[in-house]
Amino acid sequence: MDLVERLAANPTHTALLLDVDGTLAPIVPRPQDARVPETTRAALERLRGRYALVGCVSGRTAEDAQGVVGVPALEYVGVHGLELDPEAKRWREPLRELLAATDWPAEEIDDKGVTVSFHYRREQEENTARARLEEVAAWARAAGLVPRFGRKVLEVRPPVDADKGTAVRHLLAGRDLSAALYAGDDTTDLDAFRGLTQAKLELAVRIAVVSDEAPAELRAQADLTVEGPEGLARLLGKL
Repeated sequence: MDLVERLAANPTHTALLLDVDGTLAPIVPRPQDARVPETTRAALERLRGRYALVGCVSGRTAEDAQGVVGVPALEYVGVHGLELDPEAKRWREPLRELLAATDWPAEEIDDKGVTVSFHYRREQEENTARARLEEVAAWARAAGLVPRFGRKVLEVRPPVDADKGTAVRHLLAGRDLSAALYAGDDTTDLDAFRGLTQAKLELAVRIAVVSDEAPAELRAQADLTVEGPEGLARLLGKL
């Protein structure tokens, strides 16, 4: 019996946790235009009625992630788990100061309150844009913030002990679960992989949704790999 079959064999004691952008929803030039395809939404609706827990752990706010996914009945944790940590809100002012000092197109900035993301997917001179954002990252470190590059984006966040790993543990805690799956496509999903391992379930399945932009470490740490959101949708169809 393969890993997917083992997960599907005991759905009432199994959790399915999923990243959103690049995992459920294809990456698009403008993040605000991202949407989960209708066929994937239908699969999530079906899985919600079958499994003990189906949830999304996103870099977006929980409200925004729910809008992109379009399935309100799922559970959502936003901003990489920072929404669950009151300490993160105390870093709002340093983030505002960083924004005020940064010359970056407003339409390419995603201010989520407790994190700020600077996108450069649509920049024609990508190397130049990345070099400019390396300077922003240096300013962020000097202010005590934590910068982290992902898929054509620099995210700056507070230095608090909250990430997708703590979000995964929060979602799994206190439930009668023996198995869980987590699927993601980017650097921050490595934290979720770690959180899934730390949950010490009988079966933990880490899925890398791979692309030309996916970090090599994600593939290396995964139990299974699928090609893009389309590959994940096919896997969900087997559960």
